[in-house]
Amino acid sequence: MSLINEAIPDPAVAPLSRLSSRVGRATAALLPPLTALLIAAVVGDLLILSFGQSPAAVFKLLLEGTWGNAYGFGQVIYKATTLTFTGLAVAIGIRAGLFNIGAEGQLAMGGFCAALVGLLLPVGTPAVVAIPLCLAGAALGGASVASVPGVLKARFGASEVIVTIMLNFITLAFLNWLIATKLNVAESLHTPEINAGAVARLSSVIDAFRGSAANFVLLVALAAAGYVGWYLFRTRAGYDLRAVGLQPEAAEYGGVKVGSVWLRAMLMSGALAGLGGTNYVLGYKQYYEEGFAAGAGFLGIAVALVGRNHPAGVVVAALLFATLSQGGLAVNAVVPKQMVDVLTAVVIIAVATSVPEVQRLLRSTVRGGAK
Repeated sequence: MSLINEAIPDPAVAPLSRLSSRVGRATAALLPPLTALLIAAVVGDLLILSFGQSPAAVFKLLLEGTWGNAYGFGQVIYKATTLTFTGLAVAIGIRAGLFNIGAEGQLAMGGFCAALVGLLLPVGTPAVVAIPLCLAGAALGGASVASVPGVLKARFGASEVIVTIMLNFITLAFLNWLIATKLNVAESLHTPEINAGAVARLSSVIDAFRGSAANFVLLVALAAAGYVGWYLFRTRAGYDLRAVGLQPEAAEYGGVKVGSVWLRAMLMSGALAGLGGTNYVLGYKQYYEEGFAAGAGFLGIAVALVGRNHPAGVVVAALLFATLSQGGLAVNAVVPKQMVDVLTAVVIIAVATSVPEVQRLLRSTVRGGAK
């Protein structure tokens, strides 16, 4: 009788056990980023002191130049919008066991395709029609670039790291050639402005930020984060994706088509990165410009790592790195802007070494190189 009683869980204890498990998972997820921020703060204090400045005064100036005024906060939101897209792109790849380092090229292609769709639409096309078409063009543009490493990985087992890195250079060079020879405007590498009336100026929707680049694409980024969260944790396809990322051999033994999952993950990753290009093209300048995505794709890797490859964490991490980026401009008068770059690097290194997915990817890469 006692054995039976021990086998049946106590109803009063079960909820406490589940709560304790959730608290433990939350602590494990939050501890590395918080530790990284603490380390970055200590390093930042030492750097500021080396320049003969007060750490408290410099950090106060950083906050006042970002979250402390409407324009600075608008710029933080604008930069965080792009980083949310690229962070989600990298995160969904890592969840599938893939390291997509091609978000830079996918972002640029997405922005170019959004601008191209806007240029092809007739003048006077209603915004309710034009905006979804431009967004779809951006997603397809990014996915088309990501399809190359996706197919090579699924069919031949090619390293997506090498392929995506090389595609960054190829894609950017190809777009520069197209603009320089077919769509050049006044000796500058950018396309003509999207036809007047074809796409409403999304930045006008958010006028509260006093001339900053913040725009309506922010809501698209938040919707994308919500969709990725639902897909990963509420669908069978998302479960298969996570299973492949954890152990592809076991997932394949369980009936999952690993190659199909890898291809689908790369397509989704590329589409998300491509959507990030609309933040500049539709919401800010109304045209594609060479170099507009410089660094945003690679910084998305850091955003994904700090956000622990969770959509909610990616949004928070995007705000963090956007704050550091804009804050570097705010404190440039008293300390070099490069100090903020050093802090960003410290956060990335401290977090990356503690992310289990990255550790698995590094081990698999080392094993592959040894073979």
